[in-house]
Amino acid sequence: MRPNRLLTSNHFLLGTFASNCGGGMTVSQLPDRWQATWENNLALARMLDEADIDFMLPIARWVGYRGETDFHGYVLETMTWAAALLAHTKQINVFATIHTVANHPVVVAKQIATLAQISQNRVGLNIVAGWNKPEYEALGLSLPDDHETRYAYAQEWFDVIRQLWDHEGRFDWPGTYFKLKQVHGTPRPDFHPPIFNAAGSGQGREFASRNANFLFTPAMELERSRKEVHELKAQATAAGRNVDVMTFSHVICRPTQAEAEAEWQYILENADRGAVDNLVNLQFAHAHSFPHELLAQIRERMTVGHGGFPLVGTPEKVADLICALHEAGFRGTTLSFFDYVKEFPYFRDEVLPLLKARGIR
Repeated sequence: MRPNRLLTSNHFLLGTFASNCGGGMTVSQLPDRWQATWENNLALARMLDEADIDFMLPIARWVGYRGETDFHGYVLETMTWAAALLAHTKQINVFATIHTVANHPVVVAKQIATLAQISQNRVGLNIVAGWNKPEYEALGLSLPDDHETRYAYAQEWFDVIRQLWDHEGRFDWPGTYFKLKQVHGTPRPDFHPPIFNAAGSGQGREFASRNANFLFTPAMELERSRKEVHELKAQATAAGRNVDVMTFSHVICRPTQAEAEAEWQYILENADRGAVDNLVNLQFAHAHSFPHELLAQIRERMTVGHGGFPLVGTPEKVADLICALHEAGFRGTTLSFFDYVKEFPYFRDEVLPLLKARGIR
């Protein structure tokens, strides 16, 4: 089997984000908001696969954000979601998003190795060290308040997985957080799958520099992002690794700029404000993912695209903005839509050819 193509391709990477979650990335009360059913996800995966989109990335969530709609209260579990989608597709990569505290590394190592066989190495692992404290409380789990402990645990968790993938035969693991006796990991993947990680804190970014292939960070303002991407890549280089930087985006693509901007405003006017409040407050209480001085902009972007960079406008404008992300140094971006199945075909037919003509796809 060949290595995963995310690790060998040189074009600007595109994938979808959060299609396994009710509402997707839009915190809306509108009745036609995204329904994250299996049928919708399968229809989307098949369209993405045929369009040569690179990956699908889910969010792992166990409790919703309340409000009128309980945003992200309806979520398909990511490991089983990935397994089913990989079995129904031919080219696209599908990631499982896994919380370190809630999932034993020996189990995860075998699950990913199994999916590598099912998919001919099209599976990826998105590692979450944890930030959403109420979610862990709902599961009866303890989430350390300090980032040092949280990421020390995540590091040992992933070290166990890598040892299982690399080591032939049985071994003991006398670690700080895991005490393993005569454990082994067969089958093992032929190649390590691509690793995603999103991190905003210093400890989190050190973890990503040591372990991830792709580090996700928000693109709030492109000049700022250009500097940040350079710094993050330099940090990884200093650790002896090559780590690419990705971001996430929300697409509202329409024939005219006015139509696209009107849709943005319409979604804002129909926000689930209670859920937005809870989402923003939790992000600031338990994560360092967003710069505080951009709070007003963050709140608006949280409503429409869960904080993603807005790709709003005509196909030409959306293509311009994607090219601007590329020029800022990002290796790729995720895409979300108000309704993925209804809106992706227009993006496929109108935007993808422009990106190809401009040489980034």
